[in-house]
Amino acid sequence: MLTFRDILPEDHDLVVPMVLDFYHSDAVDHPVDAAILERSFQAAADPAESLLRGLLIQWNGKPAGYMYITQCYSAEVGGRCVFIEEIFLLPEFRGRGLGIEIMSWLEQEYPAARRFRLEVTQANQGAVRLYQKAGYQFLCYDQMVLDKFK
Repeated sequence: MLTFRDILPEDHDLVVPMVLDFYHSDAVDHPVDAAILERSFQAAADPAESLLRGLLIQWNGKPAGYMYITQCYSAEVGGRCVFIEEIFLLPEFRGRGLGIEIMSWLEQEYPAARRFRLEVTQANQGAVRLYQKAGYQFLCYDQMVLDKFK
């Protein structure tokens, strides 16, 4: 059975290796400093941080992966947008249909959301197929960023 729980600080040694695997996969097309990934874990595990929620994905009580979720208001849809920052499943849990269950759970968990949004690289075709099967479609904007960190 698929279950979810909020990530806790004591999950560090369980979750951070999964985060590192995610950032060294086809899901990400550029390097990210490990200190930033650590800072993001700390934020995701902090219940006082309202902008980022970290979730441990479990299958029959065993850790199967993690997710990072954030929310914002989208003027384009006139309401709440749930941004799926990261979804990662350990290799042994892939190909079992859990991805569709996760996407369905997200819609149930955030019923007020007017839009669910995520990023996917073209190299990650397995994820593209999953998201399309779940009803997601490409929104063809080019992203621009100004990173202010170091």
